[in-house]
Amino acid sequence: MALDIVFLLVGLVLLFAGGEGLVRGAVALAARLGMSPLLIGLTVVGFGTSMPELVVSLKAAFAGSPDIAVGNVVGSNTANILLILGIAAVIYPIPTSIPGIRRDLFVMLAVAVLTLGLGYMGALDRLTGGLMFAALVGYIAYAALSGKQDADEGSQPTNMPLWQQLAFIVVGLAALVYGADLLVTGATSIARSFGIPEAVIGLTIVAVGTSLPELATSAVAAFRKHSEIAIGNVIGSNIFNILGILGITAVLHPVTIAPTMAAFDIPLMLGVTLMLVALLLAAKSLSRAIGASFMLLYVGYCAWLFTQTPAV
Repeated sequence: MALDIVFLLVGLVLLFAGGEGLVRGAVALAARLGMSPLLIGLTVVGFGTSMPELVVSLKAAFAGSPDIAVGNVVGSNTANILLILGIAAVIYPIPTSIPGIRRDLFVMLAVAVLTLGLGYMGALDRLTGGLMFAALVGYIAYAALSGKQDADEGSQPTNMPLWQQLAFIVVGLAALVYGADLLVTGATSIARSFGIPEAVIGLTIVAVGTSLPELATSAVAAFRKHSEIAIGNVIGSNIFNILGILGITAVLHPVTIAPTMAAFDIPLMLGVTLMLVALLLAAKSLSRAIGASFMLLYVGYCAWLFTQTPAV
């Protein structure tokens, strides 16, 4: 047990450090290329900070733990909205008037609806996974082309040499991969030893752990008043988690989706996604009060999950 806890903690530290290094190098490289802040958040930052979820889900699927593989994605998306954006908004209210954001909000909502459909199907095969990944590639291409019209705003020049940018990216990815391996090993062992269902561990501990890079990025963006990065990071991560992570995982190893997850956790993820879309379209900003409400909702969700765990 003690060793499992050490694995879990070391994994979390490596994930956080690796995510920070990856984001720092990727953002500097993107700024060098003149990308817009929203596009940086959606692609380079959003997809980059989702690397831990990809590694964890792949490892869990091949280890015969599909509940962790799927629960990690669903839980991460819920955590990204309620916890990550909640904390960022509490740090500094996030303005919502961002050019081009409507397109990406509706894509995020559409893939959340897709996840609900997959949950009712109960399984994700290789063909469906391949189609999801192809849709992600198409979205990236479309977002890149659409984002060119905003490329002149917000991209700050960087003095970081190119080799240093690439080093941050490579070392960050390596730390993410190793940290994710330690995390899923420790989390799975702890789940089994305490009798906690793996779906609950995937939806909470693993999901929050792999969302630490998103948390760090959005918190820093909020401190620096870069709302495009904070929101783009979450939207991009949520799109990549479903189309990229579930898609790639299913292509390599088809997974099943637990009925309990399809009945509650996926609909909840869809509900909070719809709530975020409505707020970003209707409100002038995500205020501190909204951020605190998001965090309270997430705490309540986690508490409810653990009350459903049978006593051992």
